[in-house]
Amino acid sequence: MNLEERITLLVRLKKYLEENTEEFKAIKQKAFEKNKWFVEEFIDLSVANICKFYLNRDLLKKWVNHYHIDDNIQPQKIGIVMAGNIPLVGFHDFLSVFVSGHHQFIKLSDKDEVLLTHLIAKMTEWQREVSEMVSISSLLKDCDAYIATGSNNSSRYFQYYFGKYPSLIRKNKTSVAVLSGNETLGQLSSLADDVYSFFGLGCRNVTKIYVPKGYDFVMLLNAFKKYNYLSVITKYKNNYDYNLALLIMNNKVYMSNESIILVENDAVFSPVSELHYSFYENKNELLQKLIDDTDVQCIASEQNISFGKTQHPGLFDYADGADTMQFLLGL
Repeated sequence: MNLEERITLLVRLKKYLEENTEEFKAIKQKAFEKNKWFVEEFIDLSVANICKFYLNRDLLKKWVNHYHIDDNIQPQKIGIVMAGNIPLVGFHDFLSVFVSGHHQFIKLSDKDEVLLTHLIAKMTEWQREVSEMVSISSLLKDCDAYIATGSNNSSRYFQYYFGKYPSLIRKNKTSVAVLSGNETLGQLSSLADDVYSFFGLGCRNVTKIYVPKGYDFVMLLNAFKKYNYLSVITKYKNNYDYNLALLIMNNKVYMSNESIILVENDAVFSPVSELHYSFYENKNELLQKLIDDTDVQCIASEQNISFGKTQHPGLFDYADGADTMQFLLGL
């Protein structure tokens, strides 16, 4: 397949996803049955983002032109270890390797194996040459380079096994928000999307907020009530009840509505259903500190990513800030 054929096939995939056929609806239900965190609402959110920000022909062309990608590449074998925290979380890696022209061997997470397996099967159905470029494998051996995403713990194993090859190895990341105290109800409502989408399980989810001293949390908690319906979802409700019980048993100070618990805590990572906060004095100093923090993927603020946009990454928004396409083209 040449580059133009690959792009045309990706645009066809976009059309298929947007049609949301009965076939794909059944696949989404199967993905939910496999992983109860994958509710239809958040699968649809992931799919909508992929269609809008990844599979648009003009955006793909701009991406390709930026790197001067052509048909002269010498294909390498790329092994990919994908995470499974949110639906189709590894799609950008799949897309990068596919567009670059390399051959990929994908080890899917048990938590997220249904959706991408189906999409690759559809692409192969439309163009059989896809099977020569994309394979799903339980073992990754004899590859020329590797891309692996996981926890801080698993990254040590990835480094051990893949470190002698060209590799991109990603660790745990999360996102934060810095509030000025002058936000409108609409902005706080948008921030709720950054916090609650995918139940807060993604690296682009805001799990910690920074607020000025004397901040009044009432309007924020009210704005976040738009997601109170999550309290009827068993897996989320169990986390909420458990974390609330721990705070009460340990006599900790907290604030809550029916769907989130606010706790003052220095850690940027927070459990599902909990949102950490800290107070700050100098906003510019704080922002610089957060930019340098290796645990932080995104910063939502007036100066950085707009509230409500952390879950809308584009083709040039690479995980861990490591340019995947440049890595692939430099092999």
